[in-house]
Amino acid sequence: MSFKSITVVAALGAVAVSMPALAQTPKKGGTLQFAVVAEPPTTDCHGTTTFAMVHPVAPQYSTLLKLTGPHDNIKVVGDLAESWEQSADGLTYTFKLRKGVKFHDGSDFTSADIKATYERIINPPEGVVSARKAVHSDIGEILTPDAHTVVFKMKQVNASMVLHFASPFNCVYSAAELAKDPTYPSKKVMGTGAFQFVEYVKGSHWVGKKFDGYFLKDRPYLDGFKAFFVKSEAVVLGMRGGQFDAEFRGRTPAERDQLVSTMGDQVTVQEGPWITNILLSFNTSKKPFDDERVRRALTLAIDRWGGSESLGKVTLIKGVSGVFRPGASWSLPVSELEKIPGFWRDANKSREEAKRLLKEAGVPNLKLKLLNRTIAQPFTPAGIYAIDQWRRIGVETEHVQVETKLWFDGMANGNFDVAVQNISDFADDPNAQFNTLLSTKASSIAYSRHTDTRIDDLYKKQSGTVDPVERMKIVNELERYTLEKAYNIPLLWYQRIVVNHKKVKGWELPPSHFAGQTLVDVWLDQ
Repeated sequence: MSFKSITVVAALGAVAVSMPALAQTPKKGGTLQFAVVAEPPTTDCHGTTTFAMVHPVAPQYSTLLKLTGPHDNIKVVGDLAESWEQSADGLTYTFKLRKGVKFHDGSDFTSADIKATYERIINPPEGVVSARKAVHSDIGEILTPDAHTVVFKMKQVNASMVLHFASPFNCVYSAAELAKDPTYPSKKVMGTGAFQFVEYVKGSHWVGKKFDGYFLKDRPYLDGFKAFFVKSEAVVLGMRGGQFDAEFRGRTPAERDQLVSTMGDQVTVQEGPWITNILLSFNTSKKPFDDERVRRALTLAIDRWGGSESLGKVTLIKGVSGVFRPGASWSLPVSELEKIPGFWRDANKSREEAKRLLKEAGVPNLKLKLLNRTIAQPFTPAGIYAIDQWRRIGVETEHVQVETKLWFDGMANGNFDVAVQNISDFADDPNAQFNTLLSTKASSIAYSRHTDTRIDDLYKKQSGTVDPVERMKIVNELERYTLEKAYNIPLLWYQRIVVNHKKVKGWELPPSHFAGQTLVDVWLDQ
C-alpha cells in the first residue's frame, strides 16, 4: 500500500495526485490552531503511549535523535545529537551533542541530561511509569566523558537500538529538575524544544509559544500554537468554520469527502498506511480469560475480512494483519495469516469452532465487560463491531466507555475483562510492536497480564539477532505464537487520512501519528 499526497482541485471533490511543487520560502509568524480529539492522561512523555500526549506536549521537547522525511522515506537524523557512532561489535554507541542548547528555564543542556533521561526510562524511580522500559532494557551503562559526549554501553546487541534513540516518547528532561523531583514532567512542562509552555486549561486548550532560545536559530517559523481538545465529531465543523487549521491524527473517508466537497481547494489531503491498530486485550488474571480456549473462541468469532470491507468505508480501521501493519516488511504473508485462528476466511466455520470451544471450557453463555475509550473514531465502532461478532456465538457484552485517563487507569489497575486498546508506535519495528504483547514481568504496558515468558525469550532473541534473514524467522515465529495464544488479538489496522487547511506548510505525513509532531518546520502561508 503506497502513500498518497493529494491536492484538492475542485469544490465538488475531484482530486488529483499533486505534482512536485517548487520549493517555497517559509514565512515566519502566526499561530497554528489544531484539534486534538483526546486529552493527555499525563504530560510525562515516558509514561504513556497516546497521541493525546504527543500532539500538545512534543513541541516543547527535544529528543536525542529523531525521525524525519515523508511517509515512504523516513530516516533517522540527529536532534540534540550532532553525530553518532556505533562500534563494530554493536555494543557501544557514542553521541556528540550540540553545544549552546538551553532549557526553557535558561539552564544549559549537557550530557548529564541525556544520562538522567535514559536512566529514568530504564530504571524508573518510585512513582514514575516507564512505558518503554522493555525496549531499552539492553542498555547497560551510560557514560558522560564530557559535557557534550554521551556513551551507551549495551548488555547485548540490539538490532533496533538506533531507531529507539529516535523515539518521540524519549523526551529529554533536565537532570537538575529530575534530581529535585523525579516526577516533575507530570507536573511541569519544561524542555529544550522549539516551543515553550504557556498554559493548559483542562477540557479546553493548550498553548505554546515560540522559544527564542531554540538551538536552530532560524526556527520555529510559527509564533506559537494552540491545541483545542474536542470530540472527534467536532473536527469537521471546526475546520469548516475556521477554528482549526489542522487535525493531525486522522479523519474517516466520509469526513475527508465532506471536507473536500465543502472546502474545495482550501484543503489538502494526505493518506497512507498507519502503524496503529485496534487490539483487544484479555485480562488473563481473571477467569475464564486465563483459559486459552475462551480467548481463542473470542478471536475466532470475529470476521476480520468482512469487517475490513464494511468498516473500511466509514471508519479509520480497514487493514487485516497480525502484529504489523498490512504491507510492512515484517508482516506475515497473507497466505500464512489465513491459517491462524481468527484470520480464517470462512466466518461460519470459525464461529462453529468458537461455540465448541466455549462449551468445552464450560462457559457456553459467557458474559463480559468491554472497557473502551470515549473516542468516536475508531474506538466506538470497533467496540460495537466486536460486540456484534461475539453476540453471534452467544456472548453477552457490556460496553463500558470512559475518557482517556480513566481508560488507562482501568487497564493499569486490571479493572476490565477485555480492553479495546492498540498496538501503536512510532515506527515499523519488532521491538516497538511486540512491546505491548510481552509478559507483565517484561513490560509495564502488558495489560493482558499474562506470564508467558516464551514471548519474552523470543523477543530478546530477535532483538539481538543482527542477520536480517535470521531475525525475520524469529519475528515470524513470535508473531504466529502470540496470535495463536491470543492474550491480545488484533482487530483491524488503521488507514491514515489527514485533511489540513492548505495554508499549513512544512508538515509531511509519517506512517505514525506520534512522529513528526514537534512543529519545528511547520509554517503558515498567510
